[in-house]
Amino acid sequence: MTIFTCLTLSVSLLPVSLPFVSLHQAGVLFDVDGVLVRGGSLIPAARRAFKKLLDRNNNFMFPVVFVTNAGSCQRQDKAKHLSHLLDVKIAPEQVVLSHSPLQMLKSFHQKCVLVSGQGPLTDITRTLGFQKVVSIEQLKEHHPLLDMVDHNRRPKLPASPLQTFPKIEAIVLFGEPIRWETNLQLLMDVLLTNGSPASAYDPQLSAQLPVLACNMDLMWMAEAPSPRFGHGMFLLCLESVYRKLTGRELQYQALLGKPSLLTYQYAEHLLRLQNHHHKLTTIYAIGDNLMTDIYGANLYNRYLAQQNTAMTTSTKLVAQGTGSHVTMAVPEEELVSAAAECRSILVCTGVYNPRSPLPSDQSSNAAEMVFHGHRDLVLDPDLVEPSHVVEDVEAAIDLLLQQEIL
Repeated sequence: MTIFTCLTLSVSLLPVSLPFVSLHQAGVLFDVDGVLVRGGSLIPAARRAFKKLLDRNNNFMFPVVFVTNAGSCQRQDKAKHLSHLLDVKIAPEQVVLSHSPLQMLKSFHQKCVLVSGQGPLTDITRTLGFQKVVSIEQLKEHHPLLDMVDHNRRPKLPASPLQTFPKIEAIVLFGEPIRWETNLQLLMDVLLTNGSPASAYDPQLSAQLPVLACNMDLMWMAEAPSPRFGHGMFLLCLESVYRKLTGRELQYQALLGKPSLLTYQYAEHLLRLQNHHHKLTTIYAIGDNLMTDIYGANLYNRYLAQQNTAMTTSTKLVAQGTGSHVTMAVPEEELVSAAAECRSILVCTGVYNPRSPLPSDQSSNAAEMVFHGHRDLVLDPDLVEPSHVVEDVEAAIDLLLQQEIL
């Protein structure tokens, strides 16, 4: 068992007026929940940290991107919210939500997709490039007899579904829904009828509809003393129900959001755009969750290190950290990973509790019980070993400045 302890660093920052492009080869990826905020409240260290990242002209000294597994809003709304909280101008192009990489999976954009989650999902999905979108609410409205758990909401009379209701061709899971029982039931109806939920289940289905899932966080940190259920918990329920009914494992065409490689490739792409397309040497990824932030940053660091080896296919590279090649969706437009390394920095203000032991033996029963990663991830001790552990995000920035400036 390994227990990490939090370190507190303090450095004095000299005034710097030149833009980051001229001085530095580093970029910074920030998680949001548990690092900058707890629920709707700003963590005090966050504002102090960002003051240290600005030069005398209030420009960032390094390229900065916020990578969050949140997905119930648009990028511009998240940027506006962060700007208000941090008292720093954040552009939408500096925000990566769990669903942001979907815009690159263009082969799905012409398919009729059923979306699950909460927030303005139809608008979000269309903004990402999808042309034919059906929400769980629309599906329930057209087929009211499918949702029967809540006795008070059962239809009084049988309804006749519209003949024009489209056949579902793929499912996109954005985040945890409000009514889990409704979404579990209707998603299963769609999966087991090959996209025609008004029909009876087909036990002879030879293929499964494509499922794209965003945000694998089992838990996340809000204002409560302990972490809350995240979308990863909903996925666990969906996988369990599907396996119980079919005897097969639910397959994903793509798993997006941290810790997926595609999310980090996209984040590096945005960092380089801020850096006027100049190559970055080091990416610092700051997070509070071992199984998403640290695992993802370390997996990406491993990916970067293997770029010049004999391993040439994305499947072989991803297999180093995941149990299934389907967890790496291949975008139609190539993303270049050019950084030399990605360093993971774990803070102690969110999900991670420094008093909790970390399972280090993959074969032990204890490790299996406490592994909070997604089913398709492999518990590799090296991938949950942070490069640095610090008290909070201010200490993380102090460390970065110590590494890059002093």
